[in-house]
Amino acid sequence: MDPDTENVLDTVGSRLRALRRHRGITLADLAVRTGVSESTLSRLESGQRRATLELLLPLARTYDVPLDDLVGAPRTGDPRIHLKPIHRHGMTFVPLSRRPGGVHAFKMIIPARPEPLEPTPQTHDGFEWLYVLNGRLRLVVGERDLTLPPGEAAEFDTSLPHWLGSADGGAVELLILFGLQGVRAHLPPHT
Repeated sequence: MDPDTENVLDTVGSRLRALRRHRGITLADLAVRTGVSESTLSRLESGQRRATLELLLPLARTYDVPLDDLVGAPRTGDPRIHLKPIHRHGMTFVPLSRRPGGVHAFKMIIPARPEPLEPTPQTHDGFEWLYVLNGRLRLVVGERDLTLPPGEAAEFDTSLPHWLGSADGGAVELLILFGLQGVRAHLPPHT
């Protein structure tokens, strides 16, 4: 086996352990989700067992990451990111990052509607930072009801009830950085 392949395979275990811990999943939970025994997962993470496609595919599906990202394979060929939009709650989310764990970046598109929707606040673990590119965003966080024009940014703890929509029924485009609880996006202070 060539040294580059050997190096990639040698780091798989520690990468898998870090990803599992970052996501807050126990080995027992992961075993249930993947169908791979807890002892096999433990040996895989500790480097006592070599990663195989048969073991990595269910892990990639469970973590919802490309197999190349899971093993840390070097990127080759076409440097473009092939974006696959996700459609949820009548909105489109275009992933702009592909790293497992950490902060995830999305372009979010809220389509125009004849009449603005009524807020239906939701909660989930995490922290969100957003920047309005186009349109007027209505942001409801807790008791606050704000309208953000293009160029404005906001950040908030997603464990607070929150909702994003169009302020006037027009389309809205924004960038979103989403991280797990405690991960915040900060811009450097102006000098």
